[in-house]
Amino acid sequence: MLAVLSGGGTAGHINPALALAEVLAQRGVEVRYAGTPRGVEARLVAEAGIPFTPFEASGFNRNHPTTIFKGVGLIQKSTGAAKKWFSEIKPDVVVAFGGYVCIPVGRAAAQLGVPLVVHEQNSVMGMANKYLSKKAAAVCLTYDHAASAVDDKSKVVITGNPVRSQVFESSREEGRALFGIPEEATMLLVTGGSLGARHLNQGMAALKDELLSREDLYVVHVTGPKELDATTEAMVLTPDQQKRWQLIGYTNKMGACMAAADAIVSRAGATSLAEISARGIPALLVPFPYATEDHQTMNARSYVEAGCAYMIADADVETPEFKHLVTTLVDDAGVRAGMREAARAQKTADAAAALADVVMAAASGR
Repeated sequence: MLAVLSGGGTAGHINPALALAEVLAQRGVEVRYAGTPRGVEARLVAEAGIPFTPFEASGFNRNHPTTIFKGVGLIQKSTGAAKKWFSEIKPDVVVAFGGYVCIPVGRAAAQLGVPLVVHEQNSVMGMANKYLSKKAAAVCLTYDHAASAVDDKSKVVITGNPVRSQVFESSREEGRALFGIPEEATMLLVTGGSLGARHLNQGMAALKDELLSREDLYVVHVTGPKELDATTEAMVLTPDQQKRWQLIGYTNKMGACMAAADAIVSRAGATSLAEISARGIPALLVPFPYATEDHQTMNARSYVEAGCAYMIADADVETPEFKHLVTTLVDDAGVRAGMREAARAQKTADAAAALADVVMAAASGR
């Protein structure tokens, strides 16, 4: 069996695809990847050792409507190229994860009669996935709410958002050793995502004295590479305080960070939430306010309603409510225990296998 996976533009589209690729490979399925030649997917897929075929694709600038002609032209050209490629490799199924490159790849599959599966990571369906859902044999979702964009509800399967196995590779002991944190201490992880979050960093900096008054609390704070200097300057940590509040611009060991954490303050992007859920980490979510259609707030709301986390608006991170939620999260072991149990009930750790079941069923015509 041969499966072609496609997704581009952001790691949020690509990481779930790579998680699925791991499971499919374990089941003996050959996997290829279709993405844009200069997108982040080209690097991530190569690092994963998956054969990669590039196709040009682009969106359009709403402020310059004439750019739509270039975008449509590229999609038409790449659809033809994808059809030619499919005629050569004869895939059994194509899986689209979002991003403009999925449109020509998905269109080519539909035109050649190759089963198409769509996976949407967010609570608001992206444009490419919404378009392709009309042509898909199955539409797999992370959140029930996204089904409102699917005309044929019989296609919908709630699988959750797959996470890569490397998220589970580090143990709590390994993570704690990495940061020099005692086993009996409470560790709070703070992250604004790969680019950081200036306002979130400022809100946490304002709580320095309050949090460090707890002698058994350690903080690992990933500021984002561009925000490290400003956050370091704002916090003025003494050498002794630096042992308990570690500021890091970026880390490629987020799995170890999460393994060590008792609680997390985080943005609510699809990948971040999936990893938090898979590891069952009690959370305070601060959605990025400028995400398309405010989808991070929608993502977070679903998670909060399930009892897995608290949520606060970015605009409120320097208010008493933010302080209350952070301190409750680190002080109340009962609250954390309830959130952990609710997170594990989401079965996010099983999402890649659930999606693989749907993909293989589509490939076999079931």
